[in-house]
Amino acid sequence: MPDMPTKIEGMSVLQEWTHMFMGASIVVQMVVVILFVASVISWSMIFRKRAALKRASREADAFENRFWSGSDLGAIYKQVASQRHQITGMESIFESGFKEFARLRKQSGAKPMAVVEGSQRAMRVALAREIEHLEENLSFLATVGSTSPYVGLLGTVVGIMETMKALAAANESSLKVVAPGMAEALAATALGLFAAIPAVIAYNSFSNDVQRLTSRYLTFSEEFSTILQRHAHE
Repeated sequence: MPDMPTKIEGMSVLQEWTHMFMGASIVVQMVVVILFVASVISWSMIFRKRAALKRASREADAFENRFWSGSDLGAIYKQVASQRHQITGMESIFESGFKEFARLRKQSGAKPMAVVEGSQRAMRVALAREIEHLEENLSFLATVGSTSPYVGLLGTVVGIMETMKALAAANESSLKVVAPGMAEALAATALGLFAAIPAVIAYNSFSNDVQRLTSRYLTFSEEFSTILQRHAHE
């Protein structure tokens, strides 16, 4: 019984928003729909991207522990290559670099520096591919965060214009005549901020995470290149 007032209140709020939406102009309705869809897509991307970045960080930790444990590079490569279609991140960079290193080293007359440089090129390509994967969907979040307030403001301006027209045509000028239209107009701005704020926060957080992972990948590539250079001269 104590929860009943909360439920009724929640239903009344939803009914009020629905009533405002149905009574708004076509432009305001379009703005509300666009912002609502953008917000839903943003939240979906936020949850997926958060999980993907956490998984990438865990996989990088696990691979670094295995790589620096003193295991043979050939054994690590065989283990990674057996899961070639599933590897990402640091494992993908390692697999690309060591595969090219082994291929070039088998060639007769291959110079050590040429072998290392070929391996470095392969790792750069893999690194660029991994960075592109990490940054996926970030541009959409940035777009939603930067444009949603303006889209909501557009709905507000149009709603206020419609309210002023209705007020001019009304025989009676009072708050009861203006209030519904103003509420509909301001609701568009509120929804724009509701879509923009989470997108901006998520974009900034994910950008920092991507930069940290990118720095780790670059550091690993440099360290691995040094190791391959020693092996190339053996």
